[in-house]
Amino acid sequence: MELENINKKAIEAASILVVGDAMLDRYWFGDASRISPEAPVPVVKVTRREDRLGGAANVARNSASLGSLTSLLAVIGDDEAGNVLMELLEKSNVRPCLYKDPNTTTTVKLRILARNQQMLRTDFESQVQGLALDMHESRFASLLPDHDAVILSDYGKGGLDRIAKIIAQGRTFGKPILIDPKGDDYSCYKYATCITPNRSELAQVVGQWRDEEDLQNRAQNLREELKLEKLLLTRSEEGMTLFDEDGSWSVPAQAREVFDVSGAGDTVISVLGVMLAAGYDWRTAVTVSNRAGSIVVGKLGTATVTFEELFGKQ
Repeated sequence: MELENINKKAIEAASILVVGDAMLDRYWFGDASRISPEAPVPVVKVTRREDRLGGAANVARNSASLGSLTSLLAVIGDDEAGNVLMELLEKSNVRPCLYKDPNTTTTVKLRILARNQQMLRTDFESQVQGLALDMHESRFASLLPDHDAVILSDYGKGGLDRIAKIIAQGRTFGKPILIDPKGDDYSCYKYATCITPNRSELAQVVGQWRDEEDLQNRAQNLREELKLEKLLLTRSEEGMTLFDEDGSWSVPAQAREVFDVSGAGDTVISVLGVMLAAGYDWRTAVTVSNRAGSIVVGKLGTATVTFEELFGKQ
């Protein structure tokens, strides 16, 4: 299919439920022209501050930027960062389905940049647990029937500690379940429709491959072990490879100047989910996701792509 012929109305009618670890990305921009007298580190004079959606919230923001109906289910803290996150979601046309837990701290990643170079990142976070997870699970069951596809964005902050139950519920309703995985144990993702690891993430689980044949064997063994329909490997400058029961299929990267890879995985899985929810086949969905990833790495920080950037004006 020619990508310029993608139906915009189908994209806008698609409904996506994103579940996972939402976070706030804070950027402090400034200039560094001297070294601190207190320690051998640069002094950054901050001149501008910016807050952006991160983690699962950035995944939701990406699907909403294409015009799709998007809901975000997550647990956040009852704090200033949580309030900012909710405001940003609403501005991004994402429906916030958030449980504010007074015992949880909203995850914040603070990046300090000088002349667009990252100097330092500081993380503020806590683990989701207890009653918050009970509420999370119950809300998922009520939201599921109204959405065409589910994206689980796992950043290891506890929001998906009951992921096996979430996957089972989703499959019962026949919804595609896409997962951006984390860690070195993927057993909790069993029975999902598709996982989307990058090269380093996959190598943590299956070991480093010697060549393409070895990669094929390791990836397919993992896919079969986890009872997945698909496994999509994102490979940076090597593009993407989709593994399924028919073998493997690769799409080459689209050459662009890489400025910042942060959030690229969020863009890829969100666009993949939107395309599948809109009724497109896997190869079309992967091709569009690959194009989206190549666009977003040319932008600073966690960013999005628009329908017009992907497909041109219609």
